[in-house]
Amino acid sequence: MMRPSILRSVQSAVSRSITRRGYATEPVPERKVAILGAAGGIGQPLSLLMKLNPLVSTLSLYDIAGTPGVAADVSHINSRSQVTGYAGEDELGKALEGADVVIIPAGVPRKPGMTRDDLFNINAGIVKSLATAISKYCPHALVNMISNPVNSTVPIAAEVFKKAGTYDEKRLFGVTTLDVVRAKTFYAGKANVPVAEVNVPVIGGHAGVTILPLFSQVITCSLTWHFRTSNMYFGFQALLVCGNPLNCSLV
Repeated sequence: MMRPSILRSVQSAVSRSITRRGYATEPVPERKVAILGAAGGIGQPLSLLMKLNPLVSTLSLYDIAGTPGVAADVSHINSRSQVTGYAGEDELGKALEGADVVIIPAGVPRKPGMTRDDLFNINAGIVKSLATAISKYCPHALVNMISNPVNSTVPIAAEVFKKAGTYDEKRLFGVTTLDVVRAKTFYAGKANVPVAEVNVPVIGGHAGVTILPLFSQVITCSLTWHFRTSNMYFGFQALLVCGNPLNCSLV
């Protein structure tokens, strides 16, 4: 039989786990997310995903044109966030004001035969102007850079923020999730393992010659939980099948 002290620890851990899984009664804080380039090929599905995110209370969609239509479509989704569309340079400040998170997919997309570096001359100027506005209207926002070439646009934004006195290395990010997703998918296919149980570290940023998946560091894992309950007994059994519990998923 399980000792009372262990029983209390297990019950407490399970209670915290359930709370984290969405049963908390505490109010969700108000968070504003601004997407710059919301009418583009990446911006539109990204706007949809942000509208579905329960942590977003205000969704601000900005682009040079076409944003009101995107905002109208996205606003019909039955989630808590309020959506507003902004178009043109004159409305950039309104779109950014008070934003907690800014995501930047703005810029010219890569066309067949083009490299990410080919986009630099055009997208560098776009990122510079957007970063200047961010430093003015929401200097403390978390800024996520998607515009290519990410390895170059992130330093551009950093220099703009430094010049404005608003730079914080912990608040500026280059988004490389695409490379991680691809690495996981390709590895899982070759290794014939469930992709949901694969963790492939990727380093080097987001340039064709620097992206480096660390296949030697791949972790495949699962965590199996089993509970048995009765009036006087609460059994708890966890089977770790991987080396690092922090990287395990519930199955």
